Amino acid sequence: LKKLGSHLRPSYFNYNTDGCEGDTAEDRKSQDGSETMPFIDESPTMSPHLCARGQDGEAVSPTPPEGLLPRGGIEKGLEMKKLVLSGFLASEEIYINQLEALLLPMKPLKATATTSKPVLTVEQIDTIFFMIQDIFEIHKEFYDALSPNIQQWDEKVTVGHLFQKLASQLGVYKAFVDNYKVAVETAEKCSQANSQFQKISENLKVKGPKESKDCTTSATMEGKSDLLKHTPKDHPDFPLLQDALRISQNFLSSINEEIDPRRTAVTTPKGEVRQLVKDGFLVEVSEGTRKLRHVFLFTDLLLCAKMKKAAVGRHQQYECKWYIPLADLSFQTLDDSDSLPHVQTLPEHEIEEMKIKISSIKSEIQKEKKAQKAQSRNVDRLRKKMNEQESCLLLHSPTIPFRIHNKHGKSYLFLLSSDYERSEWRESIQKLQKKDLQACVLSSVELQVLTGSCFKLRTVHNIPVTSNKDDDESPGLYGFLHVIVHKATGFKESANLYCTLEVDSFGYFVSKAKTRVFRDTTEPQWNEEFEIELEGSQCLRILCYKSKLNKDDNEIVDKIMGKGQVQLDPQTVQSKNWHMDVIEMNGIKVEFSMKFTSRDLSLKRTPSKKQSGVFGVKISVVTKRERSKVPYIVRQCIEEVEKRGIDEVGIYRISGVATDIQALKAAFDANTKDILVMLSDMDINAIAGTLKLYFRELPEPLLTDRLYPAFMEGIALSDPAAKENCMMHLLRSLPDPNLITFLTLLEHLKRVAEKEPVNKMSLHNLATVFGPTLLRPSESESSKAHITLASDIWSHDVMAQVQVLLYYLQHPPISFAELKKNTLYFSTDV
Repeated sequence: LKKLGSHLRPSYFNYNTDGCEGDTAEDRKSQDGSETMPFIDESPTMSPHLCARGQDGEAVSPTPPEGLLPRGGIEKGLEMKKLVLSGFLASEEIYINQLEALLLPMKPLKATATTSKPVLTVEQIDTIFFMIQDIFEIHKEFYDALSPNIQQWDEKVTVGHLFQKLASQLGVYKAFVDNYKVAVETAEKCSQANSQFQKISENLKVKGPKESKDCTTSATMEGKSDLLKHTPKDHPDFPLLQDALRISQNFLSSINEEIDPRRTAVTTPKGEVRQLVKDGFLVEVSEGTRKLRHVFLFTDLLLCAKMKKAAVGRHQQYECKWYIPLADLSFQTLDDSDSLPHVQTLPEHEIEEMKIKISSIKSEIQKEKKAQKAQSRNVDRLRKKMNEQESCLLLHSPTIPFRIHNKHGKSYLFLLSSDYERSEWRESIQKLQKKDLQACVLSSVELQVLTGSCFKLRTVHNIPVTSNKDDDESPGLYGFLHVIVHKATGFKESANLYCTLEVDSFGYFVSKAKTRVFRDTTEPQWNEEFEIELEGSQCLRILCYKSKLNKDDNEIVDKIMGKGQVQLDPQTVQSKNWHMDVIEMNGIKVEFSMKFTSRDLSLKRTPSKKQSGVFGVKISVVTKRERSKVPYIVRQCIEEVEKRGIDEVGIYRISGVATDIQALKAAFDANTKDILVMLSDMDINAIAGTLKLYFRELPEPLLTDRLYPAFMEGIALSDPAAKENCMMHLLRSLPDPNLITFLTLLEHLKRVAEKEPVNKMSLHNLATVFGPTLLRPSESESSKAHITLASDIWSHDVMAQVQVLLYYLQHPPISFAELKKNTLYFSTDV
């Protein structure tokens, strides 16, 4: 332990004319000239006697060979222990004196810092003398507690707890070491710039370690005799000293990682190596509340931690919330069908509003940067604002349950945004559980050391939000990604197979599309096309599932067979041609093609040049031709969705297969006789997609270009009566075919939202899907707005378009006849 103690002495400042550095070069070298800091002995214990292995290769507890403690020699051993401890005490005394000498000029320096002629600023003093006061207090307390025990020596005296406590405070050294480089640079600059400080440096250098070097060295040599060697195994001190030794060793390993960053391990109680396998930020449900946690998966346990709020200048630390040894960890078999406890959830519209705010702040940051007199303070303020919104979104958006249990029946629940992520965590844990694991119980000190090492070992440093990214990183793609999932190969046995597609959006992944289930096959041929809306996305994920019926409860169980992802490279994707790719996953290959249409191109309304058909043709022309009040395509699609799609999860939000939608479009345009047969056979998401496409391709929006500015102004009114008056008047001002079609769609969407507990489509969800489709102006109108960034389109107008439709969806039923009869006094100049 003494050897560890000597290594743990940080390179305390000794100021000289060349500025400030650690112990003088001589002090940092041992007698043979080799460096003692920072290359640290990494053996599991210090003494070669203590790291022996048994016949089975298992590490044997650090116990001295019997020859060292002959039957009559235990008393002698304890006497030796006293001598080793006396060496410690002498060494500590010298060390405390050195620290005191360093602290001596700190108070006068601080006193002058607030005067008109400061030697150093408060910030410089805090940097140069960082943590020295704390280290002094720790060692003074240790010395004061150890000293009486040695002066009144008794063979039964226990000091292990003092070493244990000292070891548990090693985090202070970590902070010191992390700050060391900055402290040296600061001291050098100050020494060169200020003659007063240079003199202080020289005075400090003359005294201190140089005079005490011989004494310190002899104490260090004596420390190598090792306290453990002279402590009988049955002495109460033995386990405590063992603990302190291991804690110190782990701490040194983490410091050594500075030199060799490949180290990802800490030492377990058995002397084995515990490695970090995976870590990341997850949302935990604790007492019905969502909490952001940093979860660490080690080779033998799972640890859930939260970042402690650090005082200014202090090193950040983790606090352990709980841990489960992997030997005691199990999963619920049916994670998906697991009923969730009551969890605090934000209404859908608040989630959407957060996205709008984030997009809006992004635009402001871009504009601020482009401005000639860009104020970095403004950019920092906006970044902070964006980080708050993004962190809140990250906390409240995940909904996929991931539950784990320990052997005592206690369960923990995380919410993830993606099945991909859940599968990754589960697979990583199950892979480790295949090894012969022993359950472990960590003492509070061991837990403290392990949690302390998390900060150094972690691989995921930042919460996954865009405000943490560098400015030169890709902002992602805004627009529509067209993906054709062709086929999959590599399945070993026939099954019912399907794929889902996910893209990242605002820091987390969202499921966007699902292929149909291809039954009893090893080579599914889907050839299905999807149109996926991207909101700053950079990555596409494909997950392949096997679907089977569970005979016990008739539940369909979906098992992930493989998963993979591909980066969305703007150069590759944005070419007009299809780009073919293959994702390999667990021996399975999925072939797909994709191409990208930017948002500004995809938002254009292109009037149809042909007079026949219904897509791209004015609604008044279609209704007149059909002699109907509402176009046939609208009536039929609504009827079919209400017949068999109203319980479908994500109806109108999940993309239908593009080829199916194109087939329906062609059939409606040609007025095919067997259109009803086609509708009854077609996937319901394709029918919902056809209805959306019809409104999107109208030459002008259903609520008209002429009234668009008035709708934007009306929804912004704050007085409820004025808003009601204005919004109803605007409906009256619509041409009859547009109004009747709008009211028909409105009642349909309300009926869909009534089934929200089943289909997960709230009024706000539906308003988000249909608002821009029904209101977005045609190209000639939108080009007047001088839109530059694709993300601007999203942030500035979309929210208002969503709010207009939401206003009518939340309004009591609106009757066409009543609306036309109503003749309230109102201004027509809206």
